[in-house]
Amino acid sequence: MRKILIVLITVLITALTYSQKDTLQVKLDSIIEEANLLYSYEKVAWNSTDLLMSNRKLKKNYGGYIIYHSNDTIYASFIDKTQKNRIAKYCFTTSDLSKPFESIIKKSDLSKIEKELLDIKIKIVNQLSDPKYKIGFPNGFNPNLVFIKDKEEYRLYIIMGTTESGVIPFGNDYLFTTGMKGNIKDWKKFHSRLIPAQSKGPNGEIVLSAIHSHLKGTPYITATDICTFRLYAELCEMKEFMVLSTANGKYFKYNLNTNKVEIAEP
Repeated sequence: MRKILIVLITVLITALTYSQKDTLQVKLDSIIEEANLLYSYEKVAWNSTDLLMSNRKLKKNYGGYIIYHSNDTIYASFIDKTQKNRIAKYCFTTSDLSKPFESIIKKSDLSKIEKELLDIKIKIVNQLSDPKYKIGFPNGFNPNLVFIKDKEEYRLYIIMGTTESGVIPFGNDYLFTTGMKGNIKDWKKFHSRLIPAQSKGPNGEIVLSAIHSHLKGTPYITATDICTFRLYAELCEMKEFMVLSTANGKYFKYNLNTNKVEIAEP
């Protein structure tokens, strides 16, 4: 009887361990999926903005942009200063974010989806002035807004941008979630501060990996971590970074080449 009990306990412990691993892997997979979407939106924003700004006439009338997707196509629509017309639209595929497969350069009315997204984005941004959000940006760094429509909500991410060479601007990142009317219902600041990672040492040495830690309120590697790393690691030679989770007591290591997260014990 005692042997049977020991076997049952062992089976239960083993099953529980595998269940925890499966649950964690599902969580990490969902983070990667969101990071991929964030990255594709922001990469398209970067590349399409460069194209628009190379056109003097368009640059002079630039009043903002919205990014949205349908299946494997990502659209970047640029709005004029009156916020009423589209002045350019660039269409990318998720398999090639470097250049658009179609560019529509002409003044036209906003489509229904463009007008909806623009109105909601403006509404959310206007709410961010509320002091309770305590949004601030260090000198030398600028906010990049990534606005995403889902089936039952809108999400607005704020991630850091920089023009400083060799710096990966982790941290000072936010997520605001709203209902379909654009009223903020939930928000989170993932990191307590900006955590700039240097890709080169003080004597020009190449840094191959970066590491930072998360407080208990952010128990996992984040989609913003991964998106930011992918955007800026492409400009240097760093291929991975690690996050120490104080809540889980684990390291999460992201690899740029595989676009996957590995779990390691401290």
